[in-house]
Amino acid sequence: MTDAKPFRLIVNKVSRLPEISGVYLVTDQEDDLSDRVCRALGGGVSVLQYRAKDVPYSERVTLGKELKRHCARFGTTFIINDDVQLAKELDADGVHLGQDDATIADARNLLGSGKVIGKSTHNLDEALRAEQEGADYIGFGAIYPTGSKVVTHLSGVEGLASIRAAITIPIVAIGGITPGNACRVIDAGADAVAVISSVLSNPRPEIVTAELALLFNRTSPFPRGAVLTVAGSDSGGGAGIQADIKTVSLLGSYAASVLTSLTAQNTCGVLSIHGLPPTFMCDQLDAVLNDIPIDVIKTGMLHTPAIIAALAERLGERKVMIPLVVDPVMVAKGGAALLEREAVQVFCDQLLPMAYLLTPNIPEAERLLGRSIKDEEEMELAAADLHAMGAANVLVKGGHLTGGVSTDILFDGYRHRRFSSERIFTSNTHGTGCSYASAIAALLAQGEPLLTAVEHAKTFISAAIRTARSLGKGHNPVNHFMAARELLLSSKNQPKD
Repeated sequence: MTDAKPFRLIVNKVSRLPEISGVYLVTDQEDDLSDRVCRALGGGVSVLQYRAKDVPYSERVTLGKELKRHCARFGTTFIINDDVQLAKELDADGVHLGQDDATIADARNLLGSGKVIGKSTHNLDEALRAEQEGADYIGFGAIYPTGSKVVTHLSGVEGLASIRAAITIPIVAIGGITPGNACRVIDAGADAVAVISSVLSNPRPEIVTAELALLFNRTSPFPRGAVLTVAGSDSGGGAGIQADIKTVSLLGSYAASVLTSLTAQNTCGVLSIHGLPPTFMCDQLDAVLNDIPIDVIKTGMLHTPAIIAALAERLGERKVMIPLVVDPVMVAKGGAALLEREAVQVFCDQLLPMAYLLTPNIPEAERLLGRSIKDEEEMELAAADLHAMGAANVLVKGGHLTGGVSTDILFDGYRHRRFSSERIFTSNTHGTGCSYASAIAALLAQGEPLLTAVEHAKTFISAAIRTARSLGKGHNPVNHFMAARELLLSSKNQPKD
């Protein structure tokens, strides 16, 4: 009897090409490119296309190697523009070809089957031809006029929508795309958006990149997007973690939570506070972020300097930032202090500069700035000063002023925008700040741009106050259920573009 041959399991390993989706960043030729690209990658760039015109080949190789290292660190696909030989030398993930460049077949022969090859197209015929010739994705445009090159083919959003059904490979929309117009492009069927100056010319390229990356959630199924709230527990259920989870869930996103403190609390006030150890807060944070893909983090009651410092340190260690909505909770409706006096400076120094959006009411803004705010003009100044302290966007809420209209003011570093509603004279406002900020966070996670998110969240919180019921003997909670229902009904009745 002969010996049996040993059993061998043979696995057929098929190389999987990188996915072309999300934010597709094309390099410019301005100074400090490596640093600006690195910061943009930290905002969530999916694909980097290295484009270097009129630069000596040796310099292209040197800078290309540096950019490739950055991409490897962030897990970003690295594509070379036009130059197949450079893509070969740098062992890039692929190459993007123009209509007048090398053929797809030639590029494939040189680079091999495991590399991505894209092709610029301007109409359906070119797009179909590129797909038939073996392109892995197409660039399509220009969608909007752009200053980066002379536009001879303006395909527009309508042109993109018209080819979407006919093309089975990913489409990268190209030309003049910004966070302000990208929603229409994504809704028209783009798998990725190519951007240059809107990201790389911004003082904070990571913020713009993160904004753009979130917009792609708008095509996802519900629950759409995930929000992590880092806040205290309200045993009465009207504010804190409980209000955050209600708001996020009712508006259609997934809610996760990290507790910073426990409160014995009802509508009449806070009876006691039990702060949790910063190490346990970090354990919760790590447990969630190491498993669940969180799109937006919202903070509420942080209570102590140690909690704030630990949170800022943990978030600062992340390679890719998660947009942070910071509600600087300081005082409960009944007057109890929810932020220790010594924590304010730590908050301003360490957490505030990390905020994508800071949402103080007037008393909170006054405490952060050390001065009084008496009218809307001073609200504007306060928003600008808080922006100068590091927050990318600031929403100063005017609910503590008087008058028949309640106005909130948003400042993004360039202009002030007002969001107004009829003032509702009621004491049933427990959880207003928590719920408002959580609504904004949920809408951002769902792919709404900031202005739309604030506008809809303002509608939501106004309805929540107006429909609040008297449940207890003090400041009663807002009505999350009816507010979400009204917002959903109003959004269904909005005319479509």
